[in-house]
Amino acid sequence: MIDMEPVNIGQALASFDALWSPRILTTVNDYDVRVAKVRGEHLWHSHADTDEFFLVVDGELDIALRDRTVHLGQGDTFVVPRGVEHKPSSERGAHILMFEPSGTSTVGDHHEEVPDHVDATTGHALRRP
Repeated sequence: MIDMEPVNIGQALASFDALWSPRILTTVNDYDVRVAKVRGEHLWHSHADTDEFFLVVDGELDIALRDRTVHLGQGDTFVVPRGVEHKPSSERGAHILMFEPSGTSTVGDHHEEVPDHVDATTGHALRRP
């Protein structure tokens, strides 16, 4: 069931510290709207059946593709098409918002070994006051 109360992105981001560990703000149809704090490198991965939408809320995010790196600043969006290998990273840290089908793993379907600092999750429920 959809929670029919507003959600403030800034308050949601302030409610957790874990990196690469998205929180689900809400669900729209069969998609999660997730926010995450990121710093350092994620890992090379791809999603076989879905595109991945990124919006940088704060900071800067680089998305390495096999043939180039896309640099995103605050307010920038980018879509990684399904099946395309990519590796997000942020040297100084960033806050990002993503739209993904519910149940989509943050490390995709095909990925390199998952390091301890990466939370391979389908999103954590947002704790509300």
